[in-house]
Amino acid sequence: MSVPLRDAAEVPSPCISVCVIDAPTGLCVGCYRTLDEIAGWIGLSTEQRRTLVAELPLRRTRHGEAITSRWVHGASERAPHEPRFWRNGFRC
Repeated sequence: MSVPLRDAAEVPSPCISVCVIDAPTGLCVGCYRTLDEIAGWIGLSTEQRRTLVAELPLRRTRHGEAITSRWVHGASERAPHEPRFWRNGFRC
């Protein structure tokens, strides 16, 4: 859930509440940020947020198909010892 903006210059969080980390890339399946970027979002300046948000479409282009494939097919195709995602702090 996004926090209401205090002024129009602020950059809203790209979070879409699909908070699962793809282990091979370290990117969130929903917003394509790393855990460090997600955790550090609150401390970023408006310009740093804009820069980060501008990078996300390239990450989606570069990694989106593979991440989606792992997300959709991962549970049925992976070996039991091969976790693919982190969900709420637990390997899935």
